[in-house]
Amino acid sequence: MRSELVVGGGCFWCLEAMFSELDGVTSVESGYAGGELPNPSYKEVCGGKTGHAEVIKVSFDASRISRADLLRVFFVAHDPTQLNRQGNDIGHQYRSVVFFTDSAEFDEARAVRDEVSELYEAPIVTTFEELKNYSPAEDYHQGYFDRFETGNIVTRATMNAGYCSAVIAPKVAKFRKAFAEKLKKSHSEPADLSN
Repeated sequence: MRSELVVGGGCFWCLEAMFSELDGVTSVESGYAGGELPNPSYKEVCGGKTGHAEVIKVSFDASRISRADLLRVFFVAHDPTQLNRQGNDIGHQYRSVVFFTDSAEFDEARAVRDEVSELYEAPIVTTFEELKNYSPAEDYHQGYFDRFETGNIVTRATMNAGYCSAVIAPKVAKFRKAFAEKLKKSHSEPADLSN
């Protein structure tokens, strides 16, 4: 059974890279959701005035991984105690957010938040919002870190290599170690970014 989950927790490049490696996840799409404009551009969202968050839409096989398990991963794959930011990414577009389409999804997200709250000293500030105005991000955002990680030095030079190396790569490495038993077989080995 194919199901979807839309969440935001900072830069969508980071979350997309992590969630795409989970066994049972069939696809991950970077996008924008929660704002007032239909189909905003990256530049508009980064301007911080549309109300959108950078998000990922996770399509998954619910017979292999549950929505609750995906939410548990979400709540530890980023810092849900930071309001409108993740590290140096600051603004409402980087908020920690779970989007829901019905009351059952809303209740489940709140229950998982309450379950994992004991992992943090500070309160979790993740918002729960009804899904509206979702649109995919531009093509060049899709699979961004995967293209960086598997690309040669020339490919990497055309990308945001500093951010990928200094911010995303350590998060993905930590994620792979923490969730090794939940990863697809092809993603259990750490990446060599020295090329």
